[in-house]
Amino acid sequence: MALVLTEEQSLLRDSARGLISDKAPVSHLRHLRDSRDATGFSRELWKSFAEMGFMGLLVPEQFGGSGLGCVEAGVVMEEIGRTLMPSPFLSTAVLAASALSRGGSAAQKSEHLPRISAGDLVAALAVDEGTKHRPLQTSLKAERSGNGFKLNGAKALVVDGHVADLLIVAARTSGAAGERDGVTLFLIDPKAKGVATERTIMVDSHNAARIEFADVEVDADSVLGEIDQGFALLDGVLNIGRGAVASEMVGLGEEVFSRTVSYLRERRQFGKRIGEFQALQHRAAQLYIDIEITRAAVLKALQTLDKDVAGATAAVAVAKARAGATAVRAVQEGVQMHGGMGMTDAFDIGFFMKRARVCEELFGDANFHADQLARLRSY
Repeated sequence: MALVLTEEQSLLRDSARGLISDKAPVSHLRHLRDSRDATGFSRELWKSFAEMGFMGLLVPEQFGGSGLGCVEAGVVMEEIGRTLMPSPFLSTAVLAASALSRGGSAAQKSEHLPRISAGDLVAALAVDEGTKHRPLQTSLKAERSGNGFKLNGAKALVVDGHVADLLIVAARTSGAAGERDGVTLFLIDPKAKGVATERTIMVDSHNAARIEFADVEVDADSVLGEIDQGFALLDGVLNIGRGAVASEMVGLGEEVFSRTVSYLRERRQFGKRIGEFQALQHRAAQLYIDIEITRAAVLKALQTLDKDVAGATAAVAVAKARAGATAVRAVQEGVQMHGGMGMTDAFDIGFFMKRARVCEELFGDANFHADQLARLRSY
């Protein structure tokens, strides 16, 4: 398949870019940060996303969505990356919608997917428990209790967990941490007895939460997918999320590159525009090449996910690792080429640098994905 967007996907990109650039420029994030907004995103803009159909991209048509794919979700994520728009799109429209669509029962799909598509439900995926992304190390316990389970443990870095109406929690129902078997996914009401949520504003001014579970009781109907066999479902959903985050980093890197090139054309030093200096030209050219190669790798991963989620791990690992490295390089070059001004909070480049670092860690950094790829290749 050609590594270019179709006409329909290009139209989706244009509509997303128009809405996001108009309603959520970087100043929107700055305002939310400085005002210490309790929600951390705009509910009004969230509803606009739903009205434009963005929330239902990965929701089947029978549940009110458009039944499109990961490429389309990536197109929207790329535009979100350009302005650093804080939004539950990743946590809800990508991760939760994918988990429910792929593993939910008929009742679970009917209850939750239409609400996601309409923008009436915010959901969050609770996986990580430590400082690094290690889904196989899930140790939060879910023990049999009556006709259901009782959960005990804690989750960290739950994106949008502080405002979630629904939690999708990975817990261990058997086996030990590090084993694929024994992981089960649960749908949990964050207002249930025993659930304690603490908002943790990340360095990039986006939102996450630490959530503790103390004897939280759920019934068997809360199980998403199969008991003890939930890791395959979880891994597929995480790969979809990784592809989406990689797309966001492509948009972030390209926006920083565009701003930096504009500055090189305007800033004068020693009687010349600094863009005339060959050393800076070489660095800018190399960054452009890196971004374009990364864009191709990410689009390939998204296309592979749409074709076969189970067989997309290698392509996703390459895309996520490369997108992280490219985004970090883009913001580092952007800060350096802007000189001392690039280090000030009054200038927007710093926001991009912080977001790039968070995205690089989210769902696995370059080392995590290099290890994934090595294991797949039996190194």
